[in-house]
Amino acid sequence: MLIPVDGLFALAPTLESGQTFRWRRSGDVFEGVVFGNVVKVRQADDGVEFTCGPDDGKYLAPLLSDYLGLATDLPAVYRSMSHDPRVSEAIDRYRGMRILRQDPWECLVCFICSSASNIPRISRNVEDLCASFGRPILVEGTPRRAFPTPHELAEAGERRIFELGLGYRAAYLAKTAGAVADGAVDLMSLREEAYGDALVALTSLDGVGDKVANCVMLFSLDQTSAFPVDVWIKRALQEWYSDAGVNKMSLPKMRLWAQEYFGEYAGYANQYLFHDRRLLGRGVTAGA
Repeated sequence: MLIPVDGLFALAPTLESGQTFRWRRSGDVFEGVVFGNVVKVRQADDGVEFTCGPDDGKYLAPLLSDYLGLATDLPAVYRSMSHDPRVSEAIDRYRGMRILRQDPWECLVCFICSSASNIPRISRNVEDLCASFGRPILVEGTPRRAFPTPHELAEAGERRIFELGLGYRAAYLAKTAGAVADGAVDLMSLREEAYGDALVALTSLDGVGDKVANCVMLFSLDQTSAFPVDVWIKRALQEWYSDAGVNKMSLPKMRLWAQEYFGEYAGYANQYLFHDRRLLGRGVTAGA
């Protein structure tokens, strides 16, 4: 089935830029699990081709379009950041990369797992959580499981999560799952909250500091000004914006500076800088 795309879209950098952790690539086809379905997607000349199961593609198409961020006016985003040469260069290399609109609960768990970790390890941790505690998805082919709900993860408990190799993150995941399952924080409702209110709500949860909260806000809660500062962004800001005095700033002050400098779409600037700096830091040719 085809989702037409009227505008810029680049599937590979969108799915491989550290926003999400359950997609597997084989050639030009990506297989992932979203909305309780095993989904295979590939870039086509006129949009995104996909197959899915067990649900019908007609049901999943609008959900997948929303997930891929296809409603965003990307040229307007680019215009808002055109004053910055570094971001402009990154846009030229990864033109069409979009910010995903993920399920807030899955996004929260993934970025709690991201603490002091890297993308391959995060992907393994997340897939282990799903394999151990998620429900099976009944489709032909590679067996996959749905993402565990807050109740399922809370019921699993800290010890069983720890046994999967999550280390100190196991306690955070168990406590946060319990809090969300009990309704202490309604994650979906945070899409309607102001940035500051959403930040306070998220950082009240175990294992959620400023960086994780900003990741969740950017990748699942429609907060386009969110600006997570991790090791790659810290390096990028210190190397490329030293003239602005960034080198002397604490991480929270770096975030505040970047949000003021980049404005409404600071989160997009963040993602392009992150993807660019990470690939350059690994010795990967930009755009590869």
